[in-house]
Amino acid sequence: MKPEWLNFLIDAGAEIENNQVTSFGNLQREQRVIHSGLTFCDLSHQGLISIDGEDAADFLQGQLTNDIRDVSDQHSQLSAYCTHKGRMLANFRVFKRGESFYLRLPQSILESTLKRISMFILMSKVSIRDASNALVRIGVSGPEADGQLADIIPELPLKIDDITQVNGYTVIKCAGSIPRYEIYGELEPIKTLWGQLDVNAAPVGAGCWEVQDIMAGIPTIYPETSESFVPQMTNMHVINGVSFQKGCYTGQEVVARMQYLGKLKRRMFRIHIETSEEVKAGDSLYSDDSTSGQGPGQIVSAQADYEGGYAALAVINIADAEADNLRLHDENGARISVKTLPYAVEEKQN
Repeated sequence: MKPEWLNFLIDAGAEIENNQVTSFGNLQREQRVIHSGLTFCDLSHQGLISIDGEDAADFLQGQLTNDIRDVSDQHSQLSAYCTHKGRMLANFRVFKRGESFYLRLPQSILESTLKRISMFILMSKVSIRDASNALVRIGVSGPEADGQLADIIPELPLKIDDITQVNGYTVIKCAGSIPRYEIYGELEPIKTLWGQLDVNAAPVGAGCWEVQDIMAGIPTIYPETSESFVPQMTNMHVINGVSFQKGCYTGQEVVARMQYLGKLKRRMFRIHIETSEEVKAGDSLYSDDSTSGQGPGQIVSAQADYEGGYAALAVINIADAEADNLRLHDENGARISVKTLPYAVEEKQN
């Protein structure tokens, strides 16, 4: 995190652990208000990788699951980076600002992703670096976010994943049950924006933003689940994170074969876990009824729910999810209930 921004957040009342804002002093209130009020949060827990150079677009086209030709100053996309076996090493939002492409992904997985993808530059005229300190980033959400932001930023994107570039801000509209925006910019403009938002909105911790990703059914790959899932297992193909027309990229054969020839036995579900103990990415699920040799499933992401327990996304064996007899970890673990996602996932028939 940029030191000047860190000091600014501390002065604003942020409680920070491991370069991540945990709260602004009242976590329970923050967890509650994100569902109905106007909130904003620091997104420094999400890092940035920048890709520059005349071959940048061609290089990314051969590495990522989505079609980089659709990324422009006006449109971003979700995408993933896979092994040759089609397993996701990481997933991220891809956007463009100026001449640079950016991958926005968790800080915890940035270094390994940067090291891996840099191995394949070879003769390409491409520069790849950790750009986490180059841009400050915040999230804004709430039922009235459109109107409140429009009073500050004169032009907002209208469609999910679209971008506007206004007054030094890169503004991206995100999927969610209520309007959400990611905003990127230099230090001083974002400090000014923070002060303007602070008049009518409540600052919240990083976990509150992930709760909204969970509610929206948007997966995040962390080190604990890297190489665990093909994109379809996390519904990436449903949320426009995979292109099946773009041609070759690392892992493409496996991903395409699963789409056209295979039958997906596991996919991502939204769940609620009846526990007060911390639930983490990579935690295993249990079911007495499961016949899967790999176990019934695994947590993708999880955050405490203001009504109690944990809200989470999990990749689950479809038959086990339908049986609705899931627990966390083992037979004595917390009960799990399956909730609805905000989008439909078509099940392929035999």
